[in-house]
Amino acid sequence: MNRRSHAPAQYELRLEGHLDDYWSTWFDGMALIREDNGTTTLHARVTDQAALHGLLARVRDIGTTLLSVEVIASPH
Repeated sequence: MNRRSHAPAQYELRLEGHLDDYWSTWFDGMALIREDNGTTTLHARVTDQAALHGLLARVRDIGTTLLSVEVIASPH
């Protein structure tokens, strides 16, 4: 088992289209950054893999296309 997969980390999720500001509440107050290329970026600090899967489920639930998920900062 890889212990690093269970450590808190900062993720960047890129979504297709521009999400309106009211979706910030759905994503627990995360800032929604609307990019010039027509995508929306979310920066999220997640405590563990369960929290990451919860965040991904929220993306799925609103029916938008997930373009990428990237770890941008990790304590390791």
